[in-house]
Amino acid sequence: MNPDPGLLPDLARLSAALDAMAGKAVLVLGDAMLDHYLMGEVGRISPEAPVPVVKVGRERHLAGGAGNVARNIAALGAKPLLVSATGDDDAGRMLGTLLERDGVESLLVRDRSRPTTIKTRIIAQNQQVVRVDRESDAPLADKARQGLMAALPALVTKADVVIVSDYAKGVVGPDLMAALRAAVAACDPRPMILVDPKPANLACYAGVDLLTPNLKETLEMAGSAAVSRETGPRRVLRAGLALFKTVRCRHLCVTLGPDGIALFRTPSDVAHIPTAARRVYDVTGAGDSVMAALACGLAAGLDLLDACMLSNYCAGIAVSQVGAAAVSRDELAAALAEAAVPEVERWL
Repeated sequence: MNPDPGLLPDLARLSAALDAMAGKAVLVLGDAMLDHYLMGEVGRISPEAPVPVVKVGRERHLAGGAGNVARNIAALGAKPLLVSATGDDDAGRMLGTLLERDGVESLLVRDRSRPTTIKTRIIAQNQQVVRVDRESDAPLADKARQGLMAALPALVTKADVVIVSDYAKGVVGPDLMAALRAAVAACDPRPMILVDPKPANLACYAGVDLLTPNLKETLEMAGSAAVSRETGPRRVLRAGLALFKTVRCRHLCVTLGPDGIALFRTPSDVAHIPTAARRVYDVTGAGDSVMAALACGLAAGLDLLDACMLSNYCAGIAVSQVGAAAVSRDELAAALAEAAVPEVERWL
């Protein structure tokens, strides 16, 4: 898509929003998981098979999935509350400890019918070699699901914004989304519901305030009939319009990777925001950083376009780092200050 030449960020307004984020409450509902990193160097090929041998020099564990969204929110200075489920296992207990360390308040329901999701990434020379997933994508056990649903009404009343971070690992489903919509509808003022979706759960998202799929997810959810004859920007537009018709969401924000963001404020009001990334080392967790900055920006009083612009700067920082990055308030402030330099030079 071609950027709209009239869309220039108000960097002073975005910078002011960083201070306004402090203490804003963001409820995150979704699939939390444990990210496990093994980092090292490749020095030779295995004699057992044509695969590299990675000599591990460092190991790291981080909160992932919805947990990564929550820790990004905390890093921006807002107040996250994560609501999720884990297995009754060591990985689940480690996840709780990591969240507490990162300043994330959490309600983690234990489900003995499933393991805690663990994603192990083996990285050599700053490149991901392979990922190993240990998980269940079956729906939560009835007791765990009912526990989450029962907690929502009281938790939603404390939230300025609600995020649904759906990784299709069993937490998000029709019952939970119905309970969330009912709890939000009873609030005054009513917090916005932002959803990072998975195509498998498309039917659950009807009527949400903002859907934030990536391009691949958008095309899949729109269906081949809607986009089969289109290419380039027209393909994005057609897919977005098809999603509006299917999901009946109020707004749609499609992340386009190196091409930035397409924001559909309405089906007839579409803006293209070009990428702010300068270097791309690792896209792991970049969508989580986008969602966190979007929610914090909206909670701080930005309109949707400004919040998307802020999240675009956040994504640019996230992809320049190896592993799922929690972009801090100071990093985002520095990026905005750097972006302001060419603006000043234009007027000198």
